[in-house]
Amino acid sequence: MILHDIITLPFIAFLCIFSQTCASSPCPINFNYVLTIPWDASSCQNNLNNTKPVNNCCQTLTSLYGIGIAKYLNQTSLFRLQELQTSISCLSGFQNKLGQLNLPENLTTSCFRPQRFVNTTNVCANIQTKQDWHDVLGQSTVLDKACKKDLTDLSACDACVLAGFKVQSQLLGFDGNNSHSKGCFYYTILYAAAIVNELGPESIGSLSCIFGLPLRLKTGSRKWVFVFGSVGAGFAIVVMACLVGFWLLWSNLTKGQKVSSFSSLEPDFETNGLLNWRPERDSLWYNIQELEKATDNFSDKNLIGKGHFGTVYKGKLPDKTMVAVKKIMDSDFQGDIDFCQEVEIISTLRHKNLVPLRGCCVFNEGHQKYLVYDYMPNGSLDDHLFPLQRRKMSWPQRKSIILDVGNALAYLHYGVKPPIYHRDIKPTNILLDSNMRARVADFGLAKQGKEGESNFSTRIAGTHGYLAPEYALYGQLTEKSDVYSFGIVILEIMCGRKALDLSSSTFLITDWAWSLMKDGKLEQVLDPYLLGCEDFGLNRRRYSRMVMERFVLVGILCAHLMVALRPTILDALKMLEGDIEVPIIPDRPMYVNTLRRPQLGMMNL
Repeated sequence: MILHDIITLPFIAFLCIFSQTCASSPCPINFNYVLTIPWDASSCQNNLNNTKPVNNCCQTLTSLYGIGIAKYLNQTSLFRLQELQTSISCLSGFQNKLGQLNLPENLTTSCFRPQRFVNTTNVCANIQTKQDWHDVLGQSTVLDKACKKDLTDLSACDACVLAGFKVQSQLLGFDGNNSHSKGCFYYTILYAAAIVNELGPESIGSLSCIFGLPLRLKTGSRKWVFVFGSVGAGFAIVVMACLVGFWLLWSNLTKGQKVSSFSSLEPDFETNGLLNWRPERDSLWYNIQELEKATDNFSDKNLIGKGHFGTVYKGKLPDKTMVAVKKIMDSDFQGDIDFCQEVEIISTLRHKNLVPLRGCCVFNEGHQKYLVYDYMPNGSLDDHLFPLQRRKMSWPQRKSIILDVGNALAYLHYGVKPPIYHRDIKPTNILLDSNMRARVADFGLAKQGKEGESNFSTRIAGTHGYLAPEYALYGQLTEKSDVYSFGIVILEIMCGRKALDLSSSTFLITDWAWSLMKDGKLEQVLDPYLLGCEDFGLNRRRYSRMVMERFVLVGILCAHLMVALRPTILDALKMLEGDIEVPIIPDRPMYVNTLRRPQLGMMNL
């Protein structure tokens, strides 16, 4: 059993009366600022009749407590308190100030574990002091320039946020342990507020931008788009993204609350279970009653789709916003860790060609899980592409969708660090908004990898027909695995034919398209509807058909069996746009026929 589940602050205080151990460790932090800064205590005031604080209250308190730790760093050059008894004493003093504001007596007991604030080298790059920081990074970093001035200006806050992530990346590089990612950002937050910002941790800019503390400011004050929240021992980062998505970089949750953790990147599912986990942004959390009301109790009339891992319903929120609610079905590939991974990955991403995640819900002791997305009114690409009666997508629409999907993959592979491999690119996971622009969805199988490196896995996940051979057969996963799936989708869009057609002797679309191309019959690959809907002049028709054929060639090249012969997604986009020529496509390996039908039995998905 975890220590903090056994020892509460009142019990420790009781022991202190007799042992007098706590009396020798007074708290070095003055918490008077709790009574003077204009912080918004409403989330905790609304909790007066509850036995445990709500998630928003704990998040606010972690930010508030972080200000005191930053002041301590400024005065002592220490990133953490030196003893457990000192930490207990400080939390007691912090609770005393909260009590003076008529807030509940159980807040710090429920939200914090005192041992999480005690000094250790096992957080980030063996750093314990300001001097350790300088020994690792030098006397000056981009943080020292970007976060120095008044951060009430939105552009200044933006620059400070970006600098923080750069420094965190540097620290993690020195540390070498990816599990310390959040610890390194925790120290970055403290250093920015305590050492760098010349107005100090209690300035409005630091409170709002660095700590993400909700404030009661006069009407007309700025609304913060980029926000540093509290991380680690009280300072989780909240970056509410408009241009760039970032994740909250610290969470360890107890019994439905959000509290801090110094040691763990992932929730402890073995001891805590899914119910103890919460998404790292409060705004992502929905309760089951909200979703039932939005979907008319998950009525069949609101059913809009079914997939491997869930059923999707259309819903309407109280503010009239339309959403899509995916009810997760438990499976080998969608357990608790997969579900949380999908939430955390999607919540960090911001791109016009990705479906935005609005929130999630866990209900019935973790047995029911839901994801809430923006609603895409035109359904999926599969809905428009394959039913013969609906296959009326024009060439400009198809071209736009292909480029949209390519741009989404380029962002996942090169626009975020570490890169993300989707692993399940297919028409049903490509949704269409009101303007028929493509949005890539369903990150349940997404995997974060190391840039430029292959990943090997014994757990193969994906969909028949879209899996790259090296991944399906040997578990080798790279960015080129997504490129293969992208190539298959290009061919489906251009041919109007499914990836797998078991009624045909050449049931793989790649074999079929390759054989026609090799015989000089590339035009026969194109969907007849595309050839019949050209209603413009001869020259434009000829040019359009040449572009269509180029798209087919890029699809064949992307779906080549040999990994090394596939282009990167960036090069594929350049070929599609005509910026670079499509190379002569090399012959396919002779063993292709031996891989066909046995392959379906070998991929035990």
